[in-house]
Amino acid sequence: MADPTYVPEKVWQWNNENGGKFASINRPTAGATHQQELPVGKHPLQLYSLATPNGVKMTILLEELLANGIAEAEYDAHLINILDGEQFSSGFVDVNPNSKIPALLDNSGESKQPLFESGAILLYLAEKFAAFIPKDASARAQCLSWLFWQVGSGPYLGGGFGHFYAYAPEKFEYPIERFTMEIKRQLDVLDQHLANNKYMCGNEYTIADMAIWPWYGALVQNKVYEAAEFLQTQNYKHLVRWTEEIAQRAAVKRGVMVNRTWGELHEQLHERHDASDFEHRTQDKLVAE
Repeated sequence: MADPTYVPEKVWQWNNENGGKFASINRPTAGATHQQELPVGKHPLQLYSLATPNGVKMTILLEELLANGIAEAEYDAHLINILDGEQFSSGFVDVNPNSKIPALLDNSGESKQPLFESGAILLYLAEKFAAFIPKDASARAQCLSWLFWQVGSGPYLGGGFGHFYAYAPEKFEYPIERFTMEIKRQLDVLDQHLANNKYMCGNEYTIADMAIWPWYGALVQNKVYEAAEFLQTQNYKHLVRWTEEIAQRAAVKRGVMVNRTWGELHEQLHERHDASDFEHRTQDKLVAE
């Protein structure tokens, strides 16, 4: 139920106690809050991220590129603790003025290339390495349509449904009902499409799958918002099939571990600086980090 006594002010004033779980990092202004340079590893590609769904998009693609034998896709993945406000450092803001993870710095050219927004980074890397994006013009158009479908639809799932269902300090019927209806519609869009397609672009596994799976696959697997039962995601059988198939890919299994700091220890790899980090990590190392 909505608060019948609430009337919006004529001029909005920031109440920094109204942000719920994310109150410490939600603010109405942009820019750096403190001076701190970003670490730089040995590889041309420097990723600054966290294993949220948007961050996982990047590490899945990078691990898939490496699995395809593209050695130039080697990367360093540096952990950005967003609840500690590390995305507001001067170094991070220089790469991403929007202060959201992920951010990528490509040092392979004559000048450094900063990149931000997960969909843009996926497209940049796919084009850079000519992989996981169809060469046929019609199939490419379909791939881009689904990529930007996720970019446009994702905020309804995260900032809309996820926030009001799982994180809001108070639960109100209207926003939960409103965003639940939209997410059910989105799940049905995906399920109907996947009834006739192995992947989002027919039989070809692409960056469209890598964009959509970390959000909607995680929802189906009950790894975000603990809402799978509430949304009855098991009823979307084609989406469930697609989710499970992608989850079994070796590169995906590696990608979801990178920059992850929660869950079981065997699911975490706080930072990645070499492919051998997956084999050499130990529980003691993780605890020390």
